[in-house]
Amino acid sequence: METVVAFVEEAVKQLVNEPGQVKVETVADRHGKIIKVTVAPGDVGRVIGKDGRVITNLRTMSNAVAAKARVKAVVKVQSED
Repeated sequence: METVVAFVEEAVKQLVNEPGQVKVETVADRHGKIIKVTVAPGDVGRVIGKDGRVITNLRTMSNAVAAKARVKAVVKVQSED
């Protein structure tokens, strides 16, 4: 699971303007793990992307990494308020 979290964290840090404010935490769920990514309010749009394309691709890639590690993970983005 650590590889999935590290992948998501590094990918998001490359996307945002304020990488120092990126926080990643995991929460157990009955279906697997939820990876909560918190970014600065101005960076939420950059992570989601136009029509959700960036977050969709990030989720697809993280699912591939998770499948290799034989775990189930869901990525959710939230703003730091």
